[in-house]
Amino acid sequence: MKQNIKIFSSWGPKIFAFLLAVTVVLLVEFSNITNRVVTIPLNVTLPENLSAESLVPETVEIVISGSEDLIYLVDPARVSAHADFSSVDSAGIARVPVVLDFNQDVFRESSISVKAQPSSVRILFSLEGQ
Repeated sequence: MKQNIKIFSSWGPKIFAFLLAVTVVLLVEFSNITNRVVTIPLNVTLPENLSAESLVPETVEIVISGSEDLIYLVDPARVSAHADFSSVDSAGIARVPVVLDFNQDVFRESSISVKAQPSSVRILFSLEGQ
């Protein structure tokens, strides 16, 4: 007697088991992601015809995210931060993004992300001599 194999029956439990397996894999993968916060110097370029009335930040925090065994291998001295206000031409509050400079290829290959905290800087400018 031939035995009738029912591979294509009971789709509900099979789909549920598949989704549960995918959820467990994603949960394990993302639970290994940690953050490392490091303070680095911030290079600020000010406009020539305006003077800064508020404090000019000297440092910025960078958040290095990724696998715990890899993020501590990153040398923060190889990451530089810049804020360029040279295009500001009028008095008032100006905001520019903090631009990080680092070898992005190395970080992409190892699934590490680097972000500035805060991602932008603002400074109050006034006309010189006023």
